[in-house]
Amino acid sequence: MKKLQIINLMIVFTLLSQTVKSQEITNDFYDDAETFILKGLTTIQVAGEIGNPEVIDITALPLRSLIIKEALADGDSNRFIGAFRYDGYSLYDILNHVILKKKNEAEFPPIIDIFVKVENDQGETVVISWGEIYYPVHRHEIIIATKVARIVPSKTKDLWPLPEETKLIISTDLLTERNIPNPSKITVYSASASFPINRELSPLFSPVVKIFIGDKYLDEIVTSPVLAQKMKYETIFYGRGRGIHSTTPFRGSLLKEALQPYFSINRENLRRGYFIIASVDGYRCIYTLSEIFNRNDQAELLLIEDQKNDDGGTFRLFPAADFFSDRAIKAVSEIRLMTD
Repeated sequence: MKKLQIINLMIVFTLLSQTVKSQEITNDFYDDAETFILKGLTTIQVAGEIGNPEVIDITALPLRSLIIKEALADGDSNRFIGAFRYDGYSLYDILNHVILKKKNEAEFPPIIDIFVKVENDQGETVVISWGEIYYPVHRHEIIIATKVARIVPSKTKDLWPLPEETKLIISTDLLTERNIPNPSKITVYSASASFPINRELSPLFSPVVKIFIGDKYLDEIVTSPVLAQKMKYETIFYGRGRGIHSTTPFRGSLLKEALQPYFSINRENLRRGYFIIASVDGYRCIYTLSEIFNRNDQAELLLIEDQKNDDGGTFRLFPAADFFSDRAIKAVSEIRLMTD
C-alpha cells in the first residue's frame, strides 16, 4: 500500500473516532455524555467526637463513581430531576483515618451508635449513620461529587438540568433529599440517649417495643402488623467480632410498615431524622430514617417476631444491606426517633 493511501486511511479513522459516541464503541452506558466539573470546595472540615479534627483535602483521595436517579418529594408524588453519573470522593475514605473519641465510650464502647452530620455553607444539614458508611455490603455508596455527567436516554435524548456545585450524593436513597450542595463540614456524634447496660441479662427477652419521638412516648408494638409484607432473606450471618453466626434464612416483615403509623416521611425527617434502637439489655444502634423508609435497593430492614424465643425475642432486627451482623439488635425494647 502506498504511503499516501495509508495517511488517508489514518485521517478517515481519526475523523470517525471523533464522531462516534463512547457507548457505540464500549458497553458502558454511563460515559457517553460530557463530564462537567462542579464548582465548590475541595476541602472539608471534620470535627466532633474525634481525636484528630482537621481539614481534609478530598482530592488527595481515590476518585469514586456512582450512578443515580434523583427525585424529590413534591406534595403527594415524587418529582424526577435527572439521571446522572457522579464522580467524587467517598465518606468512607474521608473518615477512614478519623480517631473516634465517643463521649459515651465508657458506658457503650461499640461504634454502631455513631452518626455524622454533614452541613453546607447555606445552613442545610443531613444525618448519616456510621453503619451506612462502614457496614454495607456495597462500600463507597456515599460521596462528595466534584464531577457530573448526564445519563441520556437513547431515544428521547432528555437533557436534565445539571447541578453546578459540588454535592453530597447518597446513592441508596430513593428520594434524594439528602443530596445537599457544597458540603463543607462533617461532625461525628454518638447517640445522646442513655440506656442501662446489663450484658448478663437472662433471659434476653422483651415482650413489646416502645415507640418514642424524642422523650415523648407514643405507643408500643406487641405484634407485627397483620397486613405487613412478609419477606425471606437468604443470608450468611457474619459478625465483625465473632465471625460466622449462621447460614439460616431470616423471615420477617418490613420494619417500616410497623413504624409507618407513627412517623412522617417529610423532607425534614428524611434529612435529619434518625432512630436509636435499643435492646432490653442496653445494646443499641443507630439507623437513619432514610435507611429504613427511603431505600432504592430493596435491601430492607426486617422486623422478625418470635414470641416463643426467650433468648432474643420477641422482636429482633435483620439489616439486609449490612455486611456485618452488629446492627441486628435482639430483644428490641425501644425505638426512638431523634433529629440532629
